[in-house]
Amino acid sequence: MIDFRPIILVTGILLTTLGSAMLIPAAIDAAAGNPDWQVFGLAAALTLFTGVSMTLMTWGHASDLTLKEAFLLVTFIWVFLPGFGALPFAFSEFSLSYTDAFFEAMSGLTTTGATVVVGLDTAPPGFLLWRSLLQWLGGLGIVVMAIALLPILQIGGMQMFKVEAFDTAEKVLPSAAQLAGSLTSFYLAATAVFAFFLWLAGLNAFDAVNHSMTSIATGGFSTKDASVGHFESAAIDYTVVAAMIVGSLPFALYLRALRGDARPLLRDSQVHVFFYIVATLATVLTAYQVFQGINGPLPDQFRYALFNSISILTGTGYATHNFSEWGPLAIAIFFVIMFIGGCSGSTSCGMKIFRFQIVFASLFTEMRRMVHPNGVFVPRYNGNPIGDGVIASVMSFMFLFMLAFSVIAVLLNLMGLDVLTSISAAATTMANVGPGLGDIIGPAGNFASLPDAAKWLLSLSMLMGRLEVFTVLVIFMPSFWRS
Repeated sequence: MIDFRPIILVTGILLTTLGSAMLIPAAIDAAAGNPDWQVFGLAAALTLFTGVSMTLMTWGHASDLTLKEAFLLVTFIWVFLPGFGALPFAFSEFSLSYTDAFFEAMSGLTTTGATVVVGLDTAPPGFLLWRSLLQWLGGLGIVVMAIALLPILQIGGMQMFKVEAFDTAEKVLPSAAQLAGSLTSFYLAATAVFAFFLWLAGLNAFDAVNHSMTSIATGGFSTKDASVGHFESAAIDYTVVAAMIVGSLPFALYLRALRGDARPLLRDSQVHVFFYIVATLATVLTAYQVFQGINGPLPDQFRYALFNSISILTGTGYATHNFSEWGPLAIAIFFVIMFIGGCSGSTSCGMKIFRFQIVFASLFTEMRRMVHPNGVFVPRYNGNPIGDGVIASVMSFMFLFMLAFSVIAVLLNLMGLDVLTSISAAATTMANVGPGLGDIIGPAGNFASLPDAAKWLLSLSMLMGRLEVFTVLVIFMPSFWRS
């Protein structure tokens, strides 16, 4: 029997946190003399009332969290929070429909970066800050807060890591609460450091803070319609590149490095493969631009190649150039790397590099067995043998991911979208990247013109991508609800 009390309790606490966060853009708008501060104030009051009511209703009655309840909790969090996070968008001076507002909030909290908003250059500061805050909270903050609260409520916090696909094979700290606290501290420190460096690179303080939050969260929301390309600065581009890379590597390994053991970070095969991919992409795309004679001198070509390949690979979704105009090879490369993502235990999404490593290790082992039928070959990851259960799990996930992507693409096409838009929209939302391909949703466009039905479907796609498909689909199984 599923006990909904711990689910309601934790969701209520997180809604209370979200409502409190709304007071920050309210204060910013009030200081700027923008009337939208009232919108944020009312949205905060409604969110706080709901969150506090849910918390008080279940406080002291929560039982231990079962695995089924953990799955439900995570899904509840990622539905309720965008639902309330959309309120400021719906009632701001932009007057977005609730469909558009929910899409924007879901895109923010899932760190997708797809947007329906036009006119960011002249948008109120509170509106822009709220978009960035949603991505910052969604990147790691919301998950960390949940993990920190669960042990206090005598609910097993490590189960959240399992559901959120964090790698906990090696616990860097003895409890979930300590791990969550350390991750939060690192997250805050990294955000502050990159905000400072972006300010030094030439951004004003407001833009520096916003882009630092969305870069470390690998989210991709910008304060400008032209994204980071608006600033036309090599120093800013390279600083953002560094922030995206930091956000895409395993955070647990950072903690070990800070505790005096940097060897796991330096030796982790996931990290090595990540940098191999980045180096290969930067080299190939730079050479391609040189061959095509586009995008100016060699230093600029290299910068555009490095920035945009890392942005798409990590799922950040910033753009410095409309790479849809680079040519067919570049478009094909960007489409493929959408699915890869960064490392596990990071703020990046996608399928994650370690899954591809496991698949390739398994394939190479199988080919060796075909050549040497009597040989004994064991696939390995990071020097450790890979169990059959792990291989089956990874294969199942990748199959289900691609199946969900295919179904969503077909449904979008049936809604009247062209093939390129349908396929790239499904890919970019499932992988939580942000911009798609083509003239409509490409780097130079957005999702505003899509029909409402498509936006709701893509919101579901973003949710499934962020929670890695199984977490969402498992609750629709009849057996899940049987006691």
